[in-house]
Amino acid sequence: MNKAFSNLLKFLGRLNPTQKEQVYHWLKRYVDPTSSVGGRMIDEMRETRFKEGFKCPHCTSEHIVRFGKYKGRQRYKCKACYKTFSDMTNTVLYRTRKGNEWIAFVECMLKGYSLRKSAEIVGVTWVTLFYWRHKLLNALKKMDFDQFEGIVEADETYFLYSEKGKRGITGRKPRKRGGKSKYRGISKEQVCVLVARDRMKSTVAKVTCIGRVVKSKVDKVIVSKLHSNNILVTDAWRAYKTYAKEKGLEHYRIKSDNGTHIIKGIYHIQNVNGFHSRMKKWIDRFKGVASKYLDNYLAWFLFMDKRGHETTMQNIKDMLVSSFSFEMYDTYKSIRLSKFSI
Repeated sequence: MNKAFSNLLKFLGRLNPTQKEQVYHWLKRYVDPTSSVGGRMIDEMRETRFKEGFKCPHCTSEHIVRFGKYKGRQRYKCKACYKTFSDMTNTVLYRTRKGNEWIAFVECMLKGYSLRKSAEIVGVTWVTLFYWRHKLLNALKKMDFDQFEGIVEADETYFLYSEKGKRGITGRKPRKRGGKSKYRGISKEQVCVLVARDRMKSTVAKVTCIGRVVKSKVDKVIVSKLHSNNILVTDAWRAYKTYAKEKGLEHYRIKSDNGTHIIKGIYHIQNVNGFHSRMKKWIDRFKGVASKYLDNYLAWFLFMDKRGHETTMQNIKDMLVSSFSFEMYDTYKSIRLSKFSI
């Protein structure tokens, strides 16, 4: 037995890194089944989803009874609408036949692995993992906070409009690896992402418009987060000036073209610009992102940035459990056929 075990260890040492990760995830599920989706995590997801009381996902009635089991999962029946459901109904794991593989996939996401490398480790095709990714990110995109506190920095950044993955692009030639705009500066080929961030690191990062940001779009993205006591700090673009004046906000404009980067020692947009830099460097790894999915990747980056980009079991659990807080109706077809909208 000792000799066989010794030979096994020698064999494991000859495996490539991807094969070693495959063995690692298999052993983790075998040795500690409670780390799988079928263990304690399902209980935590259920508690998160029904923290305000057990309700029918179809009609929100609270008149629920147990209704047997299906493939090992508890089913329930609503006495109001007579429909049945499980803990997974209308969640990211709904109709997923490979629940236990989600833990391994989320770990691959946090490590920044490509879909193809993740597919080798998880044992699921990369096309399926693409849809898993966007089901999960569509849920995370709904995570929110109430209001900003104190000083709020706001600035926009731009991404080239992309239809990556689409066949039969009309109106222009397909680009390779993202490509370049045929216009100089900010144009209608640029997707504007507005980022607003307070000093407590509460952050909004959303696709706002095509081309230069305008006052109405600023209002749409951040108005619900601001209150009269906030101090707004932006660059010198006139849309911010008009917006702050209409809302009655104290406003400081950073005019970097004349060498002004900080006012009164505390008013600057360095935090939000640093966020821009980290975000763009992180998104570069995908070699171009389809604009219709850009908000999803922004939500992914926000989640990672808040947690220091660390791949811990706690962060894996947080990503899955947080996604369970929101009703999801996405299907592979609805994700594939979705369109860019602002």
